[in-house]
Amino acid sequence: MTDTANVTQIYQGDAELRDQIRSILTTDKRLSQALLSKEAGFSAATLNQWLLGKYAGDNESIDNKLRIWLDAHNSRRAARNAMPVAPDFVVTPTAKRILGTLGYAQMAGDMAVIYGNPGVSKSDTNKYYSKNSPNVWIATMTPSTSGVVTALQEIAEALGLDADGGARAIKKRICKRVLDTNGLLICDEAQHLSVAALDEIRAIHDATGVAIALVGNEGVFARMHGGREATKLDRLQSRIGKRLKIPQATTEDIKALIAAWGITDEKCERTLVEIARRPGALRTLTKTLRLASMYAAAEGRAVCCEDVRAAATELMDGGK
Repeated sequence: MTDTANVTQIYQGDAELRDQIRSILTTDKRLSQALLSKEAGFSAATLNQWLLGKYAGDNESIDNKLRIWLDAHNSRRAARNAMPVAPDFVVTPTAKRILGTLGYAQMAGDMAVIYGNPGVSKSDTNKYYSKNSPNVWIATMTPSTSGVVTALQEIAEALGLDADGGARAIKKRICKRVLDTNGLLICDEAQHLSVAALDEIRAIHDATGVAIALVGNEGVFARMHGGREATKLDRLQSRIGKRLKIPQATTEDIKALIAAWGITDEKCERTLVEIARRPGALRTLTKTLRLASMYAAAEGRAVCCEDVRAAATELMDGGK
């Protein structure tokens, strides 16, 4: 008997599982090996070797992790299939006003401020405008991007630029990119920006003529019109060509969204209008409609008032 006959063959992974994973990677264009391996809890290099049947490490451990991932993936897919499809973006009367303001700013190469309470679809309308207009970039600000450098980094990334370096270097790259584009830079959640960051964004407009829209809550406008910081923003105030205040969603906005979900029952509509008057406005209304639609879909029927009330109760207090 030769020595080779005594060699135990190395286990190289579950062949059937490997075929399943390969099939998913082939059919799901949103899923890459890098993303799958990250979700499963190991490196992309390990997954690549395992798929080739050449992984020299603990194949049984990789098999187990991939089985767990596959179960979770199948559960998520089943949940997505059961989830009612929300209507496409609804151009409500308020959305039309926002779109008009953004359009004016871009056409005129001007600066605009759009401000109001949360839940009136400012951010969704920004995205809709961006998808349907050339050279529109959205930089969403947070407390961590309030300073000059971090705000410029956020803008640079929105423009697809290298965000490394100091403020001067980043600003130069931004200006070069937006110059002569007739573009629009939307700074969403702009209430998070410091006075210095707001002034730096104003300077980008001055240097390039790129249109800029500052979008956020009341704080965006209030800081330019009161308090100790107002005088520091004089140059910015003088460059604002259009201001749009949206204090709350209108009844027409609410009814347009309800109609888009296919709700026709008047009693149900009245309940939904009351829900949309709560904090969160249209955002809360959309979440309620989605959950109510899931209840109804599970029983194969249209949404009724009981579904809406149950959804609202679950969202407000966990169904207690």
